[in-house]
Amino acid sequence: MATLVEIAAQLVSAHASSTPMTSDELLAEIAKVHAAPKKLDAGGTIEAEGEGKPAVRVKDAFKKNEVVCLICGKGGFKTLTRHLATAHDLKPVAYKKQFGILSKQSLVAKNYSESRRKLANDRGLADNLAKARDVRMAKIKAQKAPAKAAKAAPAAKAPGKAAKAAPAAKAPAKTARKAGRTKDTAVGKQ
Repeated sequence: MATLVEIAAQLVSAHASSTPMTSDELLAEIAKVHAAPKKLDAGGTIEAEGEGKPAVRVKDAFKKNEVVCLICGKGGFKTLTRHLATAHDLKPVAYKKQFGILSKQSLVAKNYSESRRKLANDRGLADNLAKARDVRMAKIKAQKAPAKAAKAAPAAKAPGKAAKAAPAAKAPAKTARKAGRTKDTAVGKQ
């Protein structure tokens, strides 16, 4: 039967094969993994790590060439969004809120972001975006211009409004005549 130290070493070697670690990190991981079965063997219980506690410091997670997941400590990502969705079923907004990351902080390695920006500028996408904005603003101004002209036109036709107001003045006379008829009919029936 394998000893607790051998079991811990096997577990840590499996973890280290998928995650790059320094020698100090390996030693700390072995001690941590060895302590857990030893505590269980003695009849104790193991406390789960808090979900809000990051595996790595937030400052260390955003490196120049990679981004490290604060939940599992796995690194080597250019972007973290897909990993969060597949491995942890989290959206970037929830991830940022959980670890207190600023909302404007991107979950992308700095070099990757800069290379994508340079590639977009080389292809002229910034110029195309500026042209599209100009076209959109011209359309908006064109839509506003007829609306302003329509509002200005009724103000110029003020005499027309007075002519429309005159029938409204006649309306009370009609209602007075109708009121008189109802009086007459009411009197005639009595």
